[in-house]
Amino acid sequence: MSAKSLRQGYTTGACAAAATLGAALMLREQRSVELVELPLPAGFSASFALAGQRFDQGSASCFVVKDAGDDPDVTHGCEVHAEVSLVEGVPAGVVIAGGVGIGTVTKPGLAVAVGEPAINPVPRRMILAAIDSVFPQLPPGRLQVTISIPDGVERAKRTLNERLGILGGLSILGTSGVVKPISHKAWTDTLEVALDVALAAGCSTVVLATGRSSELVAQQQLELAEEAFIEMGDHVGYALEACHRRGFPRIVLAAQFAKLVKIACGHPQTHVHSSAMDLQQLASWGRRLGLDDAASKQIECANTAREVFVSHPDAALLIAEVARQALQQMERRAPGAQLEILLVDYAGAPAGHFVKGSGS
Repeated sequence: MSAKSLRQGYTTGACAAAATLGAALMLREQRSVELVELPLPAGFSASFALAGQRFDQGSASCFVVKDAGDDPDVTHGCEVHAEVSLVEGVPAGVVIAGGVGIGTVTKPGLAVAVGEPAINPVPRRMILAAIDSVFPQLPPGRLQVTISIPDGVERAKRTLNERLGILGGLSILGTSGVVKPISHKAWTDTLEVALDVALAAGCSTVVLATGRSSELVAQQQLELAEEAFIEMGDHVGYALEACHRRGFPRIVLAAQFAKLVKIACGHPQTHVHSSAMDLQQLASWGRRLGLDDAASKQIECANTAREVFVSHPDAALLIAEVARQALQQMERRAPGAQLEILLVDYAGAPAGHFVKGSGS
């Protein structure tokens, strides 16, 4: 299936605003509303079906089932609820609150202040716009909008929210209202936020891990604050450049050998399918180090870089050269920082520590 034929979805922010719009309409008109049309920051409007309608003179609520399209994430299929209630006897205004399953921000560096529900600025503006479209003149008293996701606490366990300092549930996110399928933006957005949190926490060192196994070893080996450890996935080029933009003085990259070979070969994305070419480059480095034709041929004919790491008789020599090449590639994207590599073996143990200009 081509990317063009894939179906887009909608963000939790869009769903929260749509549910708010429906609840506000029911509170004003005292009738059930089945469908709302919501303008999105992306520049067009979308229709959202409502469920769970309930209303009386003082409040109304409903929910939208989030559809992430053909790029489902942890929030795909969740119920995003909104309750709009009238609080009498207080000054007029609109208050946005987080209910069940919405996390609370506990660390600085995020888009939302510490102590506030994790409802990002664009979704907040969308929610306020929905209220304004229904109540251009606010009724006496305060309108409180409470957003909730009933199973948000459980779903949040499969996210990085706790690491980022968002406790007790999910975040309400989105800048366009739209989830585009087959996009790396969710990863890169998370990277940006994680680095901002590390910066706000005063971390001078950040550890970029290609996966959870490498991150666990780094956490065992390096005594750093939890905010310093960032799982970057395949996005090594993006992560290094983002670190450089923020001026982190020390960057440690934690990775297994196969990923490190790709980094050494200059791939900004380590998921690229170029294993044969990477092994050819590895064999070329081996020849330059003095390996004979048989040893070089063994590298080229290996099934994977992991096989070279595990079974090649000159693995130690090759590992040191790969680390040297990887440090040079890292320096291109994060010049001026102290750069280090923590190599992790396939049993989940440290296998080498390399610093720009030295190795051990």
